[in-house]
Amino acid sequence: MIKEQLTAEKRILLVDDHGLLRAGMRALLEDMPGVAVISECGNGLEALEIVRRELPDIVLLDISLPGLNGLEVAKQLSLAHPEVRVLMLSMHEGPEYVARALRSGASGYLLKDSAFDELATAIEALLSGRTYLCSALDPEIIARFADSAQRNESALEVLTPRQRQILQLIAEGHGPREISTELNVSVKTVESHRAQLMERLGIHNVPGLVRFAIRVGLVSPEL
Repeated sequence: MIKEQLTAEKRILLVDDHGLLRAGMRALLEDMPGVAVISECGNGLEALEIVRRELPDIVLLDISLPGLNGLEVAKQLSLAHPEVRVLMLSMHEGPEYVARALRSGASGYLLKDSAFDELATAIEALLSGRTYLCSALDPEIIARFADSAQRNESALEVLTPRQRQILQLIAEGHGPREISTELNVSVKTVESHRAQLMERLGIHNVPGLVRFAIRVGLVSPEL
């Protein structure tokens, strides 16, 4: 339970691309004393805009989001709004995902099938300035993946945030025209970014870009 001394309601943004899951999560949160869901959305770019506008205390953030994945959202939030705490929600229990989430700036990681009591515990931990790992996860195993996550992160660091965004959209199966519409840029600009991606990563075709995006966690292997 949230500590009784937290008298002012803490503001939560709920971000998940599955409407039914958001509805269920919101119902649980609304029964939790001391917190209030101020908004919800299913898109990473929209999440960034809501945070900029509303400045919630906590963002409950799915890893797999269209347009801009949760890892990239967490990374941008940690730079622009370090005071906003991010609790990553995911169906992925693999230690590589957990390690990348923490390196991206998330303060906690919770599996989506966790019990309601654990959600409350995780939120309390973040509000108290602590980190939280789902009880089903093994911290020692996650620590072993830290070096691997660092290597993958270094590979991504050669790209600009816009290039990482375009890489994700390419990996999700969007063509240049769709991407240009999504980002409100010209097709020529998209194609230029794609060429720069291939040059910087040493990858020479779109399937190679997709494999790279999956390996570093920009998109889920299920896509």
